[in-house]
Amino acid sequence: MREREMQSRGTDMPTQERKLLLKKMEISVAEAEKRTGKNAVNMQETYTVYLIETRPVDAASEGTNPVPDSLWRRYSEFELLRNYLLVTYPFLVVPPLPEKRAEFVWHKLSADNMDPDFVERRRVGLENFLLRVASHPDLSSDKIFYSFLTEENGWKETVFETGFQAKADSRLKALNATFRVKNPDKRFAEMKHYGDELQSVISQLLRVRARAADRLYGVYKVHGNYGRVFSEWSAIEKEMGDGLQSAGHHMDAYAASVDDILEEEEHYADQLKEYLFYADALRAVCRKHELTQYELEMAAQDLTSKKQQREELATGTIRTFSLKGVTSKLFGQETPEQREAKLKMLETQIEEGEELVKERNAECEEFVKSAWVDIERFKEQKDHDLREALISYAIMQISMCKKGIQVWNNAKECFSKM
Repeated sequence: MREREMQSRGTDMPTQERKLLLKKMEISVAEAEKRTGKNAVNMQETYTVYLIETRPVDAASEGTNPVPDSLWRRYSEFELLRNYLLVTYPFLVVPPLPEKRAEFVWHKLSADNMDPDFVERRRVGLENFLLRVASHPDLSSDKIFYSFLTEENGWKETVFETGFQAKADSRLKALNATFRVKNPDKRFAEMKHYGDELQSVISQLLRVRARAADRLYGVYKVHGNYGRVFSEWSAIEKEMGDGLQSAGHHMDAYAASVDDILEEEEHYADQLKEYLFYADALRAVCRKHELTQYELEMAAQDLTSKKQQREELATGTIRTFSLKGVTSKLFGQETPEQREAKLKMLETQIEEGEELVKERNAECEEFVKSAWVDIERFKEQKDHDLREALISYAIMQISMCKKGIQVWNNAKECFSKM
């Protein structure tokens, strides 16, 4: 029964311990390293690997500081882990990975996925992904996830041995369910629509921020021009020279600070991007529910058809146009023995169909129950994270404006002393 699988797959730890992995283990992605090697088709390639470090939390509380266990992973291995989690836990909102290539960047920022600044931001994003999974009440207890953190060799083979790829639903199958399901759950339909809207507004916000970053960069660099002009002017003035030069230094310092400010801005942009990708994870749960509902409806429809065939055989009447009705008129009625054999076969098929409908119905109910608990957990997490990110972003903007005001106050003081 698939509903029982949803309760037990991938978990070896007692229920009380499932939520405690992050409390038992410190997890970090400590550094990134560029390497060169041959790929699967024997071509030379340059790629980045990330150092995952883990150590027991108990060691810190006991006053010891042991060398952490460490191993290297490529981004593609993180992708494999997440694909496994998506297939194994279709009823959960699985945390997203950071972007593979930079999106929504302002023009001075490199979109090269080997750029050191981008690699560093992705390192932070990958660490955040691991912490999200390790703090999830269900995902944190998965044995494949644990081996990802602790076993460098043989991990891929262990993943593929689970057979998760064979369980993955094809996109065509999911699309078919979307358009053909007759009784969609209103809550999941609304949540899927919300996922679409959330992705749309965050995309717009990120585009606006990128344009604002471009303009901000220009404003700061213009202050660098102020600094240059004031310094040049100070060279030809005797009485005003010191004041102009001091004002120029303030302008230069202000212009140079833009790099740190925009680096901090990218941090907030990455927080928004996480929820841009979370929106797709939320919709994936809704699509899986559509498929589960569709399979239930197809099983019920097939059972109804079999029962109608049994009634037609038993009574000798055919209610609807069918190939059976045409062949009966052309070639005559079946013998009692043939009819009895078909009735027996139908009875067996009906029993199997009733069991299948019962199983599909239980699976659908279990999916809804499990999924909705996790969706509610995700909504609380989202509201908290986005609220904190937006407040911090507003504080940063206020601080930045105050620095600008202070620079011009300092310049005013310099001018007043001339």
